[in-house]
Amino acid sequence: MVSDPTHHTVWHPDGATALAARAANGYMSASPTENLMLALLKTIDFAIGIYWWILIGSAIFSWLYAFNVVNSRNQFVGMIGDFLFRATEPVLRPIRRILPDLGGIDISPIIVLLILYFLREFLWSTIAPLVI
Repeated sequence: MVSDPTHHTVWHPDGATALAARAANGYMSASPTENLMLALLKTIDFAIGIYWWILIGSAIFSWLYAFNVVNSRNQFVGMIGDFLFRATEPVLRPIRRILPDLGGIDISPIIVLLILYFLREFLWSTIAPLVI
């Protein structure tokens, strides 16, 4: 478990694994319903993690594209850019509408990353103990 200096839980990347290990060792009963809920929570956590990295990849790609580090005429580069745009733009666009103009600086990916972090924390600190 990762902790900050004040000993508050920050994020437990293997929260589901720890719960499953406790259940396997007999410290808590693992009914089929609990196993199903654990699998569902782990799947949601995995999806949030994948989207987290897609957002980071999209931000890095946009910088590389803006500074002409990658060849914009390359078909493979275009396919990657198109995928990242299609995967992130539906989430980023509403946040961009809400945020004030910061002179060309787009902080909407940071806002989405904070929201994803909050969802992950909420998932393991609040929802997981209720259903497992």
